[in-house]
Amino acid sequence: MATWTLYLAAIAAAALISFALTPLVRALGVRFRWIDEPSSSVKTHKVATPSMGGIAIYAAFTLTLLLLRYWTQFPTGTLRSLRALLIGGTLVFFLGIVDDLSKPIGLGFRSKFLVQGLAAALLILFDIRLHFLTPDYLAMALTLLWVVGITNAFNIIDIMDGLSASQAAIAALCFLMISLPSEELYVNFASAALAGSALGFIPWNMSGSRKIFMGDSGSMLLGFMLAGIALGTKYSEVNNLGVYAPLLILLVPMYDTFFVMILRLKQGQSPFLGSRDHFALRLEKVGYSRSRIVLMAAAAAGFLGFCSFLVTQLTLGWALGLYVMILGEILILSRALAQVTMRD
Repeated sequence: MATWTLYLAAIAAAALISFALTPLVRALGVRFRWIDEPSSSVKTHKVATPSMGGIAIYAAFTLTLLLLRYWTQFPTGTLRSLRALLIGGTLVFFLGIVDDLSKPIGLGFRSKFLVQGLAAALLILFDIRLHFLTPDYLAMALTLLWVVGITNAFNIIDIMDGLSASQAAIAALCFLMISLPSEELYVNFASAALAGSALGFIPWNMSGSRKIFMGDSGSMLLGFMLAGIALGTKYSEVNNLGVYAPLLILLVPMYDTFFVMILRLKQGQSPFLGSRDHFALRLEKVGYSRSRIVLMAAAAAGFLGFCSFLVTQLTLGWALGLYVMILGEILILSRALAQVTMRD
């Protein structure tokens, strides 16, 4: 049976591999001109920066799971689920690579949705899907929507150094904590490996002189993995609302996605095109530094992760009350942020 020592070792191994590989990927990025140019009005960085850091994240995650495979006797079914995550994640990762290499134009959203949908269908084929809904066709349709939505949410929130990676690391750690009682080992091992991979990347992403971006290959990979991980555990047998705990764990990137899309639609713009309407950029506009915004978002994610644990343990009434309280806070925050003028 897996122990805390093994999970901590997985986090540490993934973090070390990611931290060691990221500067090598950066050097390759400089050599082969894998560079993100500040050429768009939507982009917020001022200096051309090496991209494709997702290569280090993907390699760290994959190598850590391979090491665990040979150090651990996985129970029946664990390898099958991990294999589905890896195959689907690899498909999304290479989609991101192609998108990164085709910048500044990039791939269209239809192409991205198609490949992401295929990766989500692969998870369903391996029975990684919503199990608490009936009929099955509804559960499968919502699983596709969930996976594609979360995959893109982490891509959308990747507009500030350390933001997407820190959200992914905290979410993965929350999934690890909340799945321990159910002993869903594929969730535990994948969460540990993903948390470490994101943590090892953050110092380089936030570096002043050795900065590198994760690119779409990294942000979409993180989102896809977390979407798949979220589908792998029962969450609660105390109340029926416990199954919605992943909404709290992933609320920060989900919130930014909906917030941006609603504002774009109100302005008569396509919700699938880039803009500066993100909550993080609005907080920067009113005077917060970028490092402070990332820390605030991380603190919010940690608090929401704790709330997600509470809703799996509380009685139905208290859990419902907690959801309502969080919804009320979101509405208040959204109203304040929407009043911030983003014109330069």
